[in-house]
Amino acid sequence: MSRIRIRTVYNLLFRAYGPQHWWPGDTPFEIMVGAILTQNTAWSNVERAIANLVAKDKLHPRAIVNSRHDHLAGWLRPSGYFNIKAERLKSFCRWYLDAGEFAGLDRLDSAELRGALLGVKGIGPETADDILLYAFNRPVFVIDAYTRRMFTRLGRFSGDEGYEVMRADFEQALGPDTRLFNEYHALIVQHAKQVCRVRPACGRCVLARVCPAAVRVGC
Repeated sequence: MSRIRIRTVYNLLFRAYGPQHWWPGDTPFEIMVGAILTQNTAWSNVERAIANLVAKDKLHPRAIVNSRHDHLAGWLRPSGYFNIKAERLKSFCRWYLDAGEFAGLDRLDSAELRGALLGVKGIGPETADDILLYAFNRPVFVIDAYTRRMFTRLGRFSGDEGYEVMRADFEQALGPDTRLFNEYHALIVQHAKQVCRVRPACGRCVLARVCPAAVRVGC
């Protein structure tokens, strides 16, 4: 069986779900904070933590750096691992201020900016790419657990590929298109949450006719 085309999956998902208007956030900095806080938690929990920062007028890099650790951890409590996230968010904000904030970082090309982000404590490839794509509008595809699960079931990957192998595959298949990357990643998240869950609902999956995993279970 030939490998499923990445663009075919996009077309089917977009037809089913329409535009997703993701990532929620009023400013690039808010998007960056959300990308850090969403590690190992649901987005609804991140929204509560960000709402706490907004209520305290602390959704600014210098305000976060100047906050007491225990106060910051308390505001971030809804996002889970709040002590670790408070430390990581402070570390990120110090780096962000030292780098000249958004304007200073936006002068870097995408490879330089990605390398700089990966040098910040607590920022891994997925978080860095979230920030690149959604805050800086760079054509970098985000690979998350949903993407790995879906495209392993679809037969595009074996499941053992590294992050960079999967990212390169998407970027080569789609070309450097920031708007498409943004929409596609959001559609994957939506579909994986609603249908392609750990225990998938193949019977109502819009990808069932092209999915080897659905065929195996008789959907």
